[in-house]
Amino acid sequence: MDANFRSGFVTLIGRPNVGKSTLLNALLGQKIAAVSPRPQTTRRRQLGILTLENAQLVFMDTPGIHKPLHKLGEYMNDVALQSIPDADVILWLVDVSVSPHPEDLLIADKLNASPPAGWVALVLNKCDLLGKEDINKRSEQYSTLYPTAEVITLTAHKLESQQVILQAIIDHLPEGPAFYDEEQVTDLYERDIAADLIREAALLHLRDEIPHSIGVRVDEFNERSEHLAHIVATLHVERENHKGIVIGKGGEMLKKIGSTARQEIEAMSGRKIYLELKVKVNKNWRNNSEALAQLGYILPKDE
Repeated sequence: MDANFRSGFVTLIGRPNVGKSTLLNALLGQKIAAVSPRPQTTRRRQLGILTLENAQLVFMDTPGIHKPLHKLGEYMNDVALQSIPDADVILWLVDVSVSPHPEDLLIADKLNASPPAGWVALVLNKCDLLGKEDINKRSEQYSTLYPTAEVITLTAHKLESQQVILQAIIDHLPEGPAFYDEEQVTDLYERDIAADLIREAALLHLRDEIPHSIGVRVDEFNERSEHLAHIVATLHVERENHKGIVIGKGGEMLKKIGSTARQEIEAMSGRKIYLELKVKVNKNWRNNSEALAQLGYILPKDE
């Protein structure tokens, strides 16, 4: 490594559905994090590792910070908040196309109560939806929430925006060696990413009142060969009538979810996937600590 090589941890925070996972996938140049139009798609911390010639950026994608309604929500907030103190860089993403939301104020309160040691950037995402005058107005509104943050405007899917934010991050990383092998892009196993992609597919196809009560557990992940894997997964729902909706008439909805998920998993893994999905009623699992642990929701401090 170059003597001036930089490396460090970059935490992505923000309320649900502001584009954290979309930005992570864009910066890595490949999809490792589930994305959907539904809020709270991300439920756990995931590392995204980008190794460049002069730096290694270890991104920590986190669940959206929100007012929790159950133990799962509390877990998601804890995961996000635990990722802040030790980060070298904190990217606080906001949706600049709308005025500050109560959940943005909640994040500001957390930051002001315990100012992080790392450099904080207020990232104004979705700037392509507004004109310059409106962006300036919204920038002022958000800047008052945490005045010491440096403001960066962003359109996540545009290469120019990506390069600007990458350079800003690198400039604020300490000098030091890489933490991970240059070939590694995430800390999750394929089976973990597969579970997230299955739930992403469910979020895309189901009605509003059902998706957030769905949890996915991969029961079997058998690598038949270098080019083929067999996955068996169970979708957990909280109500009996939700089970029928997820399965659909003649099993059509479950087939749609499976087809979409299979294509995404194949694109991620680079091999053919045989995917078998089942549906199980697990009443009130979002408020059951044991059920949460079985579905993989374990705080970093408990790992």
